[in-house]
Amino acid sequence: MSASLTERSRRLWCAVEARAIGVGGISFVSKATGVSRPTIHKGLKDIENPELCAQGKLRKKGGGRKKLTQKNPHLLADLKELVSPATLGSPENPLLWSSKSTVKLAHEMNQKGYKISQHTVYNLLISENYSLKSNNKTKEGTKVYVDRDAQFQLINDKVKEFQAKGAAVLSVDTKKKENIGNFKNNGQEWISKGETIDVNVHDFKDKKLGKTAPYGVYDVSKNVGWVSVGISSDTAEFAVASIRNWWHEMGKEIYEGTRELMITADCGGSNGNRVRLWKYELQRLADELDMSITVCHFPPGTSKWNKIEHRMFCYISKNWRAKPLESLQTIVELIGNTTTTTGLKIRTKVDDKTYKKGRVVSKEEFKSIRIVPMKFHGEWNYTIHPNPHDL
Repeated sequence: MSASLTERSRRLWCAVEARAIGVGGISFVSKATGVSRPTIHKGLKDIENPELCAQGKLRKKGGGRKKLTQKNPHLLADLKELVSPATLGSPENPLLWSSKSTVKLAHEMNQKGYKISQHTVYNLLISENYSLKSNNKTKEGTKVYVDRDAQFQLINDKVKEFQAKGAAVLSVDTKKKENIGNFKNNGQEWISKGETIDVNVHDFKDKKLGKTAPYGVYDVSKNVGWVSVGISSDTAEFAVASIRNWWHEMGKEIYEGTRELMITADCGGSNGNRVRLWKYELQRLADELDMSITVCHFPPGTSKWNKIEHRMFCYISKNWRAKPLESLQTIVELIGNTTTTTGLKIRTKVDDKTYKKGRVVSKEEFKSIRIVPMKFHGEWNYTIHPNPHDL
């Protein structure tokens, strides 16, 4: 019955029962109900005052504990001063070079003379519409390209044009290099209580296992992808070899008879628009497949808009979170078993060929490239045509 009573009615009920028992009634009722003896004594005083009992209020107007912000009018202002980013430039700010956790904020507030707990600091911040935030990658450098939006529009138009013709549209990029071995992998995974996933303390590269550079090829139209797991350098030769592997393993079955191919890529890295080897290897691929290859690069600083980043790579990272990449086989299995509710499927294979850095394309080799720049930013947009076959 106690749970259904208000604070006041519970106090009065206990007092009536204690009076009915008589001597020792207060101790007996307190032990039976868990209500403290001072509360029962207060209830006895209440039932002796008929006017107070007749009132429907739980306590007198203005009764109860006062809020800290009422007791200390400057409390919120002092707390905001510690939290505000504007105070970062002030040498008087005690949290200038420290994380602003609620524990540290409470400590600094207590140093100012307040008596406040970490939990209260948390509640005050929430009440003032503060929330935990992470860094947001939006600043793209000091140089702003005037034609950036126009380049996005051109890429969008070209993608629709190639899709209408039934040609493949690929988004390509290299995923972050990963150490192979029993190393920590970011993220959390559900395991039985008491169990742990033990990994090496240090992340020094294992000389025998080395690193891997997964290069991804994402089919924008079909929502399928290919990943070549490289064991050597991330070069333009490796990048084009990955596209070649995609064609032989997946592409030619889907796009049989197609004589055109479109690739969207970043402006930097192994597939950068200034990399001569990238264009030379694409020429070799175009000759092998007897296919024209159109390339559109995203403007510098806008690589996050590349489809492969948020349609394939992010799901691979989620799938292998908190799992040590102990071997190439582990990496292949984790990538190959990455799926989504929207139907993403990925195939993968280890590319054990050694690709050397610093390969130079001679003037004669570069002249052999049948490249046709587009009128709009030809350095970003171009088509490489296959050389005619000898009759």
